[in-house]
Amino acid sequence: MPLKDRDPALISHVPLERDDLARLLALARKDREEFFSEHSDWASLYKERVLGVALCQGAALHYLKPKAGINDFDVYTFYAAHPARRWYAKRIRSVDFGDPKFGRSQITRREFVGRRVDLMGRELPVQPGTDIVRALRLYLRRGDTPTARELKQKAVILLEPEDRLGTVVWPIQDGVSAA
Repeated sequence: MPLKDRDPALISHVPLERDDLARLLALARKDREEFFSEHSDWASLYKERVLGVALCQGAALHYLKPKAGINDFDVYTFYAAHPARRWYAKRIRSVDFGDPKFGRSQITRREFVGRRVDLMGRELPVQPGTDIVRALRLYLRRGDTPTARELKQKAVILLEPEDRLGTVVWPIQDGVSAA
């Protein structure tokens, strides 16, 4: 939805905290486990190729600058590309944040009590085990895909690996993360 069509009264300015990032990671992991349990063909190719998970777009920018506001949460799982089959990039699943702390998204399901979380995945042209921060920064710098060009407009915050939760991947200032 274009920014001009959004109702400013429905944008949340509640700061994102580490526990909120952990909740988003748990939602992404649950979705990934369910997807792979239902689709063994995808699991056989991609289950062991997870590089990491990141909060992206406006909510990630809000994490850095709380005045930016949150409409919804865009969470991406990034995979090392498999040579036999490209990742199904059009797959998107919307789930409930499950906590009314941030209010509700302007466009959401009636039964949601919290903000909408859009869970997506993308493959990166790297080998399994590649450092996720380096892989994502290269992906964003190159801007070879519409998604990369869109994501680099705002921010990317790492959720997984869990020991790097909250790491600022993008934007980069003077060769180091902005936070």
